[in-house]
Amino acid sequence: MRITVMYGRIVASSVVLAALLLSNGCATTANDSKVQPAVARVWPEAPNEPRVRYVNAFSKPADLGISKGFFERLAEFFVGESDAHLVRPMAVVQTQDGTVCVGDPGAKAVQCFDQKRGRYRFIQAAQDQPLPSPVGLAVGNHNEVYVADSVLAKILVIEPNAELATPILLNTQLKQPAGLVFDPVAQQLLVVDAAAHQIVIFGLDGQERARIGKRGNGDGEFNYPTHISRDQQGRLYVTDSLNFRIQILDQAGKFISKFGHNGNALGDMSRPKGVAVDRFEHVYVVDALFHALQVFDPQGVFLLDIGGQGQAAGEFWLPTGLFISDNNTIYIADAHNQRVQVLQYIGDKP
Repeated sequence: MRITVMYGRIVASSVVLAALLLSNGCATTANDSKVQPAVARVWPEAPNEPRVRYVNAFSKPADLGISKGFFERLAEFFVGESDAHLVRPMAVVQTQDGTVCVGDPGAKAVQCFDQKRGRYRFIQAAQDQPLPSPVGLAVGNHNEVYVADSVLAKILVIEPNAELATPILLNTQLKQPAGLVFDPVAQQLLVVDAAAHQIVIFGLDGQERARIGKRGNGDGEFNYPTHISRDQQGRLYVTDSLNFRIQILDQAGKFISKFGHNGNALGDMSRPKGVAVDRFEHVYVVDALFHALQVFDPQGVFLLDIGGQGQAAGEFWLPTGLFISDNNTIYIADAHNQRVQVLQYIGDKP
């Protein structure tokens, strides 16, 4: 049994199934296309105060109550029924208007779910050209979604309500763009170029402004970085993947601190992927080989472990992407379970 230190208390990380209010979503697994009942699941287990609860999971529009429109049903009458669903989701974001977009290399597209308007979009490039590897997503000021495609080595933008992703003309070539984040203050994109071991900063006009880092294991150096996030104070959190750590930089890209090392114990990192920060400055890290979501305090002290390999609610299979909304809703791209799982931070600030 894995043991978790949570806010100064030692608790077992096995999950309690409590008699809480059912969430209003529904879960699906990779091997079961039928919608499953929502479950009540919280972390950590009783008698400790729960900090995170399971909300729902989704793999296809129907899981979120999004039905097919008239013209889609009409087209299916002639060409046969379509089955839109997530294939290998690796990135996820939520726009300010509540639309959830998922980068899905398995489907070679970005799939967007607008639950409020009951609308679903399957987004590729112009002339129905696929997006072979949309592994990074970021949200701009006006609900536009920026896409990093690691195979095309391009950054694209999906404007609100658009059906296509449009390339941004960059004045320098990227090697292997992975994660990216939008800086609303400086109006710029920070792109993790994994193969260059750098963060490249572009203005929204595609002009390169700066580069951060080089290959190495020193402070401010990277070894195949993959993901990046930004907190409310503008600090940057970078998954320095093959250095098995998270590096924290200031707004200008200068090194502040780091935490994590290679290992198999709780709080260690094996294949760190997505990283995000909630409004209480908890740092969440997805680890693909642990099949888990780990939570740390701002100093990198381990707090909580969520998950383990499996297909049940709150279990993962090679999770990758991570996004936390302003109201502390946590979205995890559960890649090989072909779904996005949704959790909620419900604890108070420690």
